[in-house]
Amino acid sequence: METGAERENLPEELADALVGVQRLIRRRLRREMPAPPLRSGEVELLRLVAERPGIRISEAAKELYLAGNSVSTLVNQLARQGYLARETDPADRRAARLLPTAAAEARLGEWRERRADLVRRQMSRLDEADRAALLAAVPALRRLAGSLREETEGP
Repeated sequence: METGAERENLPEELADALVGVQRLIRRRLRREMPAPPLRSGEVELLRLVAERPGIRISEAAKELYLAGNSVSTLVNQLARQGYLARETDPADRRAARLLPTAAAEARLGEWRERRADLVRRQMSRLDEADRAALLAAVPALRRLAGSLREETEGP
């Protein structure tokens, strides 16, 4: 049974746990991935462009909650490394659409595989009750993320 104090501390403890898990996954994967190392902002942009090929820089900035010039800088860095391609938007010749390159797709695929393998190995070390609790928590965590996104984007 949950006490009032446990319920009161849950938001902070949950946020700390999620940040800690994400940080440790990122650190482990960064050590294992081939060079050049990518910063978290670059990875986020690459993932977004892979999910939504043809996205404009302004749309990516809005989606990532970054300034347009910050995303432009990331685009330039990733293009120089061969991970992003730009094409002129036929609807607005002044705008560029972003596309992942084959190198980006390969790198993201490798990252996903290594992340899944890392989490799978670590989860196998947990007892059955902990694995079941994590499985049961996934839908609630997805709803929490959706709620955060809705609140951030507003009406």
